[in-house]
Amino acid sequence: MTAREVLLARGVAKSYGGVAALREGRITLREGEIHALVGENGAGKSTFVKVLCGITPSDAGEVTLDGARLSLANPREATAHGIGFVAQELSLFPDLSVRDNLFPLSPERRLGLVDRKALDRRAAPVLERLGLGVDPAGAVGDLDLADRQLLEIGRAMLSDPRVLVLDEPTSAQGRDSVERLVGVLRGLADDGMALLYISHFLEEVLSLADRVTVLRDGRTVLDDVARPEVDLDRLVVAMIGEQPTGEAARPAPAEMREADDRRLRLVDVEVPGRLHGVSLEVAPGEIVGVAGLQGAGHVDVLRAVCGQVRPSAGRVRLPGGRQPRSLRDALCHGVGLVPSDRKGVGLMLDRSAWENVAAARWLGIGRGGPWLRRSAERARAVEVLGSLGFRGDLDAPTQELSGGNQQKVVFAKWLETDPAVMVLDDPTRGVDIGARAEMHDVIRRLAARGRAVLLASSDLAELCELCDRVAVLQRGRIVAELGGADLEQLGLSRAMNAGFVAGVVS
Repeated sequence: MTAREVLLARGVAKSYGGVAALREGRITLREGEIHALVGENGAGKSTFVKVLCGITPSDAGEVTLDGARLSLANPREATAHGIGFVAQELSLFPDLSVRDNLFPLSPERRLGLVDRKALDRRAAPVLERLGLGVDPAGAVGDLDLADRQLLEIGRAMLSDPRVLVLDEPTSAQGRDSVERLVGVLRGLADDGMALLYISHFLEEVLSLADRVTVLRDGRTVLDDVARPEVDLDRLVVAMIGEQPTGEAARPAPAEMREADDRRLRLVDVEVPGRLHGVSLEVAPGEIVGVAGLQGAGHVDVLRAVCGQVRPSAGRVRLPGGRQPRSLRDALCHGVGLVPSDRKGVGLMLDRSAWENVAAARWLGIGRGGPWLRRSAERARAVEVLGSLGFRGDLDAPTQELSGGNQQKVVFAKWLETDPAVMVLDDPTRGVDIGARAEMHDVIRRLAARGRAVLLASSDLAELCELCDRVAVLQRGRIVAELGGADLEQLGLSRAMNAGFVAGVVS
């Protein structure tokens, strides 16, 4: 028997400044089902979600809930009608307690004071349903990322929604955290809730969703398809109109690896509480990955190379032999950095794409001369962004670009510095499959041009696809190194979790 329809959207359209972000959005959400909405960055997903959740009004189309037409003026009205929303970027206050984050606007009061016991009683069944054994009085900043994500969902659930919209809830989660979250969402659906699930991880979509809708260029191109009727190839073709480009040929850099002074080297690096005796080399033309569970130390390897942490013992040597003294020192001596948090530290969101591209070379490392030559710098930005397949307004504030285009701007600004070493921290986090393939091509081209590439990623498939070899860390130590035929997801996961692979024990 077909599940009962709860929310329907038909012909939804929205334009910004004459540019159509959404032309024809259609979707049907049903009781007890998880419905995935997928598409490339810029396909219209975020705009569609904003309309459904009352964040922005549509220009055309109709949204109904239980057969009654909705006209939402703001998110609070959406909540009142039973539509909950969990955004990709967490909106919790880390310095406040779990309780204060769950009830930020209308806490219950007794004799003029906040009735903490009453709030805790209201929160208890929601926290139990989510498997969150946290202290309501504890600070949110003390929770790990997985618990904070579940807490964000818990806050939405306190309004007892009929429909729950989740935008990229697993984009920054490790595998164990993803499995835990998936179990929670499946339980909510089994209890009759209608879930709209937006994700770039197509394998995740195929394992979780009951139905799938695909947007491309603001239009619904695959509408309300039952999961058994769709596979990965069909999703990819629907999203981008063609199969993604395959791996770019990259010659083996054997001759480049002979030049010792062009290698990136870490020798017995000690960082108290973080790294213990870490030794690693990356030759020109190599892509070397570092992997581990949260807090294992792999990200600290990147920070050491970039001069963000100073070793108490051992040494880090950039190509040419210099030891980085600070982030700026590293950047001025041939290191390019693509951070995982592109919005927080990777971009000036209120400035244009071309200004962001110019900033690293001209302002960051001082190679542009004493004066900013706007026309010349903009022309350079046009060239480098064009080589990355940038599709967006070069002069608009970067915050208005899609996630994929924002990441291309981050790549472009460091390509402009012509780095000898490129350090990449989750470089394709939160971008769609098309942009991901383009980013991979860029990374391979960097290696083919003789750059040493050091990559950390939460995506094991990405590490296996891109890297020549991967060093696995546990508790700040390298416990395994995989390459060649041994570099595959199962072995990598085993090494990260157990510290051994292919008979090599840490």
